[in-house]
Amino acid sequence: MAQTKAHIKLKRGGDRALPIQYLILMRPRQWTKNLLVFAALIFSIQQADLNMLIRAFTGFILFSLVSSCVYILNDYVDRERDRMHPEKKFRPLASGAIHPQTALAFGFILLTCCILAAFRFHVLFGCVLSAYFSLNVLYSLRLKHVVILDLLIIASGFVLRAVGGGLVIGVSLTPWFLICTMLLALFLAIGKRRHELSLLEGGKGAHRKVLESYSMGMLDQMSAIATTATIMSYALFTFTSGRSIHLMWTLVFVLYGMFRYLYLIHMEDKGGRPEKLLLEDKHILLTVVLYGFSVGCILLFFNK
Repeated sequence: MAQTKAHIKLKRGGDRALPIQYLILMRPRQWTKNLLVFAALIFSIQQADLNMLIRAFTGFILFSLVSSCVYILNDYVDRERDRMHPEKKFRPLASGAIHPQTALAFGFILLTCCILAAFRFHVLFGCVLSAYFSLNVLYSLRLKHVVILDLLIIASGFVLRAVGGGLVIGVSLTPWFLICTMLLALFLAIGKRRHELSLLEGGKGAHRKVLESYSMGMLDQMSAIATTATIMSYALFTFTSGRSIHLMWTLVFVLYGMFRYLYLIHMEDKGGRPEKLLLEDKHILLTVVLYGFSVGCILLFFNK
């Protein structure tokens, strides 16, 4: 009886907090991943104007809202597994704060509005955004259970963000930059899988089935390969992008940021939520800020 009363009280508390629960459901912290939409604008800073900034910001908002729709669908599909996870069990759907069908209807309406707005804004951008959502639906329903392919799909999502950012401002990105983006995203995805495997060791298949196909040794080898490939591809990008040769000096920020992330994974057992580390780890946050500032200054004043 006492347990039933406690459950009713919790449910009523959830009802009162419904607006904030919907915001939590949309995972605004994850929107930091969509800052990659501004990459094309940063590397075209010499030609940038207010109109380009507005278009890039619009692309960022649309990508963020559509990514929220993906998270809603993912939480809907995984709500039973999330209840067995030490952290994810507090999410709105897993905890019962929002009814699953209500959340699904909310996500559908939000998605429809965003896709229609994207096509009116820029047809090709609408196609990219639709491809991003479709790829993530396949991931949520099936492909996240396929070993290695699950990591590659996560990385592909970041490439689509970068491409979308270039489309909305009418700038093409070099192949080396896109490859570098994919490898960096792969590096982060591997770190996240390693953290999940460490966190759920002993019952790893209970939450994410694909973890049964990974081992710490395998993920560490994949991380080493992704780290090396990312650094090499970024170095090649700085020399072949057709912009200032002085971009090579920004490699030090890439090196420090990646090594700092590896330190947090291996020494402090973090890495399950890269977007959280970006906001909470002062070293990584400062590195990102200094990197963006350095790129802007080099392209503005040393683009010879």
